[in-house]
Amino acid sequence: MRVLRQRDDDGSVLLLTLGYALLALALILICTCATDLYITQKRMDAVADAAALAGADGFVLTVDGDEVRAELTSDGVREQAEVVLSATGDDAVLVSATAPEGVSARVTVSTQWHPPVVTVFVPQGIRLEATGTSRTALR
Repeated sequence: MRVLRQRDDDGSVLLLTLGYALLALALILICTCATDLYITQKRMDAVADAAALAGADGFVLTVDGDEVRAELTSDGVREQAEVVLSATGDDAVLVSATAPEGVSARVTVSTQWHPPVVTVFVPQGIRLEATGTSRTALR
């Protein structure tokens, strides 16, 4: 007959618990940073779209006989986009505001994102950029 000896397992459960707690904490921090990054990018998309929509109103009416045309200029788009950016109160910076073919307004904005929790790994932050395009309705 064989005698089985019990092994001493004291302390192994504590190490597993600490390991899982550290893993859970790391997962929570990563999810928090990823969610904040996603929300910041979506906010930048909304600001770019709003600035492009306002920029599409920066047209100049041209009357040529019986024909009336609305043409967008880059200066008009930039002016309208700056008004929207100043009204938002965000730290968004206007990168470019153009009217490529005179019908559409294309606005690009950017911001610097910093993680809310663990800034040691990304001290300079990450540059986020968003571009919005809107066409004028008067064409």
